[in-house]
Amino acid sequence: MRPACAVAAQVLDDITGYIKPGLTTQQVDEFAAERIAAYGAKSAFLGYRKYPCYTCLSVNEEVVHGLAGGRELRFGDIVSVDVGVRHGGFIGDNARTVAVGGCGVAAQQLMEVTERSLYLGIAAARPGNRVSDISRAVQDFVENHGYSVVREFVGHGVGRSMHEEPQVPNFVDTGMNDRLRPGMTIAIEPMVNAGRPDVKRLKDGWTIVTTDGSLSAHFEHTVLITDGEPEILTWAGKTPFKSKAA
Repeated sequence: MRPACAVAAQVLDDITGYIKPGLTTQQVDEFAAERIAAYGAKSAFLGYRKYPCYTCLSVNEEVVHGLAGGRELRFGDIVSVDVGVRHGGFIGDNARTVAVGGCGVAAQQLMEVTERSLYLGIAAARPGNRVSDISRAVQDFVENHGYSVVREFVGHGVGRSMHEEPQVPNFVDTGMNDRLRPGMTIAIEPMVNAGRPDVKRLKDGWTIVTTDGSLSAHFEHTVLITDGEPEILTWAGKTPFKSKAA
């Protein structure tokens, strides 16, 4: 898992550094395809359940699974970039929401709360805990800040396949409450709306948007459950996990 996740993290960094006003989402996806190939990997999304793009690029009110196309990115937009790669027989999966050139205070606060909730969820990913401990950490933080978590889409186990058990919701669901064990690798991915949690699918069959048109943010890491602290496999920085989660 580590090599696959390292590639996924680097590709995500490359893409978010490339995004700027004036680019179309199609141009961003084409750049992503080049970077994935440059690291000797393949997109884990392209062709998965007939998904037509290399990455998921979701702009503003789009929550997840946004399709690349002719939409031009404008200063002040926020874009959720979701990258999954297949490398050496394993999957690396991560996501991040970034501003296009800059953004307003409301969008920045939404992104900060969503990212913070991710790291609080990761901090709860310890052996002996249950999935609900992750879910509770995310949900409580998000809702205490006046935002809502999406119910229709959740995190998941990830390894040789894109979606494996257990499911990892961002809200407490007693029906999805596996105990965490060392060696498990899971994708924790808060999807947070500025408004209501309700979402709908567009006519393209893929893009999920907020029903009230509010902004949405999405952050994700692939995480290894260890005998002690969780290990962020898609962590591209050099700062220790403790300082990020503190």
